[in-house]
Amino acid sequence: FYSQALTYLNELFEHPAGGYKKIFETVEELNEPLPATVTGRIPSFIKGSLLRLGPGLFEVGSEPFYHLFDGQALMHKFDFSSGQVTYFRKFVKTDAYVRAMTEKRVVITEFGTCAYPDPCKNIFSRFFTYFKGVEVTDNCLVNVYPVGEDFYAVTETNYITKVNVETLETLKKVDLCDYVNINGVTAHPHIEKDGTVYNIGNCMGKGASLAYNIVRIPPQQKDKSDPIEKSKVVVQFPSAERFKPSYVHSFGMTENYFVFVETPVKIHLLKFLSAWSIRGSNYMDCFESDEEKGTWIHIARKHPGEYIDYKFRTAAMGLFHHINCYEDSGFIVVDLCAWKGFEFVYNYLWLANLRANWEEVKRNAMIAPQPEVRRYVLPLDPCRQGKNLVCLPYTTATATMRADGTIWLEPEVLFSGPRQAFEFPQINYKMNNGKNYTYAYALGLNHFIPDRICKLNVKTKETWVWQEPDSYPSEPLFVQNPDGVDEDDGVLMTIVVSPGAQRPTCCLILNAKDLSEVARAEVDIMSPVTFHGMYKP
Repeated sequence: FYSQALTYLNELFEHPAGGYKKIFETVEELNEPLPATVTGRIPSFIKGSLLRLGPGLFEVGSEPFYHLFDGQALMHKFDFSSGQVTYFRKFVKTDAYVRAMTEKRVVITEFGTCAYPDPCKNIFSRFFTYFKGVEVTDNCLVNVYPVGEDFYAVTETNYITKVNVETLETLKKVDLCDYVNINGVTAHPHIEKDGTVYNIGNCMGKGASLAYNIVRIPPQQKDKSDPIEKSKVVVQFPSAERFKPSYVHSFGMTENYFVFVETPVKIHLLKFLSAWSIRGSNYMDCFESDEEKGTWIHIARKHPGEYIDYKFRTAAMGLFHHINCYEDSGFIVVDLCAWKGFEFVYNYLWLANLRANWEEVKRNAMIAPQPEVRRYVLPLDPCRQGKNLVCLPYTTATATMRADGTIWLEPEVLFSGPRQAFEFPQINYKMNNGKNYTYAYALGLNHFIPDRICKLNVKTKETWVWQEPDSYPSEPLFVQNPDGVDEDDGVLMTIVVSPGAQRPTCCLILNAKDLSEVARAEVDIMSPVTFHGMYKP
């Protein structure tokens, strides 16, 4: 079945009409929610909101944004109530957005787009603008998550933006540097059942060298005070290179451990600090990759926070999303959406690449790193040199102690298809995060174009696929059936854009068991790509 599924995938997905270009185009926000046309039957337990974040403004005046992660943050919401569905969206009124709209130009440098000084200013004020230092973006286009009773739209800098998820109004910009030693945090925190939030970001560590801090934000306080004000660093991971921290997009967490994968994609700190003052540079200019560095995997105890100095090493790879991690019989099992090699995948996510004709899109993807779902197994008590230390009966992943004390890891491949990525992964998080599990769900990227929803049995490697011609879905979010027993008793919710359809935007609800369609709620409006989000009951 596994090989048949791969053949099936590779035969089906061609997009010569180029409809995918439409998901990278500017749209307008809405003044009021639009009623959706529902087909099928919405499950009775779906009576909340699907919240999504992504770029919605791809140019300001005559100035374009160049990278997928540059467009200004647009928040989307499908509301479900008594079988009725509405769709609403608003731009997040960040400083980056408000100032850009006021001045009709790009004012704050984004991931791949440089902001230049105002041409209307005289030469002296322009000169001083260059030397004011780095003005970090607050363009929170990546994800939204709860902290206590509040909700925050986020990117990967030190700024997060409090939003009202009922009205989609922007409430407050928060600088996490005011509370903890952090230069920025990921858009992928882990949230425990009591509401405790854990996240990771790079920081200035001991001896003026870079490090990575795990930050804990406590759950809602009895006195109703802001939990963010009580944020604390619980453990610190060292950096393999003093002035070159790795780009970190997510991390793993089991019941008792944190897992941090330090890839060879590095942020050149000196380039970063000088970029804005010396020349018109952006964040993308500050990354460098080095194949010889390979990948370092670190672990730390959670309670109490304590770094464990095991030297886990593996070959160079790119990593954005962890699927899940769990402990089993003295090992930590780490499942990842990996990209082979050392090159930075973001080099292939320029909007010009993604908006190219289909044959050109395919050519670009042919030379890019190749995706693979991998399982690594980390022994918690490595002691024997020269032999495979992994004795779990269900995996071919290995760990070998070398003479220099490093433990070399080789993964088991759980899924691999040429230029077919299993990405933006999701699991039944409430039931299985940090625990042994069976199913993962994902957005399928076909030469970087999102065109299917996938399910993977990580134990048997069986796959399921949902797809429709000229339809471009987003990350599928799993919602558990409260009466369900099995891990996959529930539905997947995804926003699908079908540019040629009469109602081109829909919230599609799939049965998580077999990816069959349960219902869809369609609206007569175009929507751009979204990255991450959440279902709020």
